[in-house]
Amino acid sequence: MMELDKKISQLFAGLVVRKDLVKTVKGNAIVPTYVLEYLLGQYCATDDEASIQSGIDTVREILSRHYVHRNEAGLIRSTIKEKGRHKVIDKISVDLNDKTDNYEAQFSNLGIKKVLVDSGTVKSHPKLLVSGVWCIADVEYVFTEDQRISPWILSSLKPIQLSNFDYDNYIETRKDFTTREWIDLLVKSIGFNPEMFGRRSKLTQLVRLIPFCERNYNLIELGPKGTGKSHIYSEFSPHGILISGGEVTVAKLFVNNQSGKIGLVGYWDVVAFDEFAGKQKQVNKALVDILKNYMANKSFSRGVETLGAEASMTFVGNTSHTVPYMLKHEALFCDLPEKYHDSAFLDRIHFYIPGWEVDIIRGEMFSDGYGFVVDYLAEILRAMRNHDYSDRYKQLYTLSSDIATRDRDAINKTFSGLMKIIFPHGQATPEEIREILDFAVEGRKRVKDQLMRIDSTYARVNFSYTDESNKKYSVKTLEEREYPKYYHRTLSENDVSEQPEDSGDPADLSAQEDTAPQQELTEQHIVIQENQRGISYEGLFGPYLKGASKITVTDPYIRAFFQIRNFMEFLESLARIKLKEEESNVHLITSEDDQKPDQQKQFLDQIKESADSIGISFTWNFNAAGSIHARHIVTDHGWKISLDRGLDIFQRYDMNDHFTFANRLQQYRPCKAFEVTFIRE
Repeated sequence: MMELDKKISQLFAGLVVRKDLVKTVKGNAIVPTYVLEYLLGQYCATDDEASIQSGIDTVREILSRHYVHRNEAGLIRSTIKEKGRHKVIDKISVDLNDKTDNYEAQFSNLGIKKVLVDSGTVKSHPKLLVSGVWCIADVEYVFTEDQRISPWILSSLKPIQLSNFDYDNYIETRKDFTTREWIDLLVKSIGFNPEMFGRRSKLTQLVRLIPFCERNYNLIELGPKGTGKSHIYSEFSPHGILISGGEVTVAKLFVNNQSGKIGLVGYWDVVAFDEFAGKQKQVNKALVDILKNYMANKSFSRGVETLGAEASMTFVGNTSHTVPYMLKHEALFCDLPEKYHDSAFLDRIHFYIPGWEVDIIRGEMFSDGYGFVVDYLAEILRAMRNHDYSDRYKQLYTLSSDIATRDRDAINKTFSGLMKIIFPHGQATPEEIREILDFAVEGRKRVKDQLMRIDSTYARVNFSYTDESNKKYSVKTLEEREYPKYYHRTLSENDVSEQPEDSGDPADLSAQEDTAPQQELTEQHIVIQENQRGISYEGLFGPYLKGASKITVTDPYIRAFFQIRNFMEFLESLARIKLKEEESNVHLITSEDDQKPDQQKQFLDQIKESADSIGISFTWNFNAAGSIHARHIVTDHGWKISLDRGLDIFQRYDMNDHFTFANRLQQYRPCKAFEVTFIRE
């Protein structure tokens, strides 16, 4: 990460900022991230520590002198009166007073209204007319005895956003980064530490950016609380607006028939509905109907004229049930208000982000390295709305003819968005293109599969594609792999419907009860997808270890604390499956830790002492670093288990929080992508 930070700072000099600085300067200022990073980008876009500290002091001074806190508004108004003029940072909105034929500004925090604004300013910044814009403004005070004239005068106004950028340089500089480096840079720019996320989780975070770079893109994300679903739409870009799903009206969102004033979709690139879920919410049926038409046709009409807009629609909300519960009893859309349980509305959604795969945000997940100033990235993404990358896979892969036009359009828009974000220079390998295509297909399949549960008139779709050699690739959602028993149930059925042809994926590898019938063990190869849950050492290895008196584990990476803890959990699983009257011998072959060898030996000694007391004789030896290549488990009763990741199969979780089930039970942890092969020797 340090090397990547140096590379970012050199190649994008002046356009990056250290992400931990935002927290440092924010204090109690309730101001969006893009406003703070605009200021930090002016004064802290460097890797020189002294310059950064000086810049932080400058930004703090600017905020302390010019940012308007609501509880200090009276003091600021007094300052303006006494000085005659003062610069303020505030959210400003403008309305047309049709009685005086003047535009009048209102300052959100400062609390002043009816401040005259000239027509040229409004024409240059039309978003002032809708919900307001954060600005740096010079405000003057000139008292007059004419009560019809406001003493407040707006002498200058500058929206806090990037004034210019070099798009071609952005595309050209992308070529100097590997795909992994570029994805990590984007994740850091959002504000997260990429080391805390797997590849699939990083792509999930990047999907949240697609509405900013793809016109008329319809996205939904439902999941547990605290996963940062709405953060990116409120803090990331000055071109997106976050509204409460229960508060918006047809007139506010689309057009006011009385005034003829166009609504939010005419001014913003992204309109995000927060708190969209909630079965008991009252929803205007007219809003649902006009949303359906807009999401399908990019146009809307309220009986006067038909208008078009380009705003993408995003819906985020919290789920109240677990995924298996939703699949068994209802559908993955079950938490939406009743009026949104409309198959025509849901069919307009291009991608469903599985919010249950996104970790609840913890302190260590935030980045302290360099990333793009978010306003710069927001402008780049906005410029990308003029480009179309949806055909970049068509020379290599062909979607199944079974995929309908609306499904195909959804897949193409998601693919185009991810390609713009990750490969704006167009240089992606066939494998990378396939990865993006798989992800795009899965997101749409999740929508369509749930529609089939809700509305039986929808036919089953074969979500697959073929390559140039006519090899077929079938796409499954992660929930389909984890819960095949419930996934294909329809709401009208009492029993599980007929399952599709088995792909060989493991259905449930969590621990089984001792009373379950013993299945005949076979040679097999298992592929686990990233973020898949329900996996445990006991369920995965247990049947093949049962009855073995000697087990040899070869893994060069039993060094760090979390790796040694993994090995301890492996022994715990063995302790649960072995007969109490039997003894087992476990030998570990690993490599010595070159950083903390004494601590590694101490931990292994502790494990040995503990294992001896329960009938497990534990020994180990160190092989020279680099001499161990394969990772596997070998038993004395004829089985070899080949592990491509060794025992390190789980994603990071908070080991210090002893009151989370992910800490206590392996089956509640999301996995890394890995493969296991069981071989009879």
